[in-house]
Amino acid sequence: MATITMKELLEAGVHFGHQTKRWNPKMKEYIFGERNGIYIIDLQKTLKMFKDASKFVTDLTSTGKLILFVGTKRQAQDAVAEEANRAGMPYINSRWLGGLLTNWVTVQKSVKRLQELDEMSTDGRYELLTKKEVIKLERERKHLSTNLAGIKNMKRLPDALFVIDSNNEAIAVSEARKLGIPVVAVVDTNCDPTVVDYVIPGNDDALRAIRLFTTKIADSAYEGAQMVSERAFSDEVADVQQTEVSPEFVGEDGEVAEIQATITAADEDEDDNVDLAAVLGGNIRKAPAAASIDEQDSAVADAGA
Repeated sequence: MATITMKELLEAGVHFGHQTKRWNPKMKEYIFGERNGIYIIDLQKTLKMFKDASKFVTDLTSTGKLILFVGTKRQAQDAVAEEANRAGMPYINSRWLGGLLTNWVTVQKSVKRLQELDEMSTDGRYELLTKKEVIKLERERKHLSTNLAGIKNMKRLPDALFVIDSNNEAIAVSEARKLGIPVVAVVDTNCDPTVVDYVIPGNDDALRAIRLFTTKIADSAYEGAQMVSERAFSDEVADVQQTEVSPEFVGEDGEVAEIQATITAADEDEDDNVDLAAVLGGNIRKAPAAASIDEQDSAVADAGA
């Protein structure tokens, strides 16, 4: 599974939450304090909870299962598409179509139509049509591709979702919950963590924070998927006599994994001893500022908006 360090979190600005007036009280346990009207997220908890999420993703994909990457806000679109493609996983980065999960049979028809149009555009069938007909088909293909390109090769419902900003992707999270599909999500101080199975407390607006989490989760997904490929290869050559190989060295990937594990252990020991208050400087109140019942209700309303 992929790992993350305190240094990476700090450099990406993961600790910066929303303004104190825009918080969800359910996030209180993940807040370290507040400074200058901005909540500071407890990165020690982020480290621990990311580790749990990363392990879940690797374990999931190591059995051949799929995780759907979801991030439709502008600053998440590129990272979601690039990292999901790298991991060989499906993604949605433009607009979540209502019923994409709960009405998958119907959505699948649109996906098949997109596949058909893609084939028509490359196999010469367009040449048999009039210019007007081609323009009409291309317009349809472009529309379908904008919304469905990331799931064009997804043959079934995903086994989990990785979400950037559970508030912004509330419909996706709701559909997943209805179907019992686990949700891994980056959750900011204005979100409701109770609707997410694997909470990763962190800044869900900053480009660097989004890229960091998306890359690391993609690393975890890719690592698990590689295990499937390696098992398949092992099965194919099971009857072939081979030179015995030490389990400490199984090629480049295994060597990198072993080295990374050593580095990770050192990083974890170091991160466990980090004084977050000292690292972030002074002027941090250790607990969320007291709010009246009316202010809390207003904050919850803002978070749901």
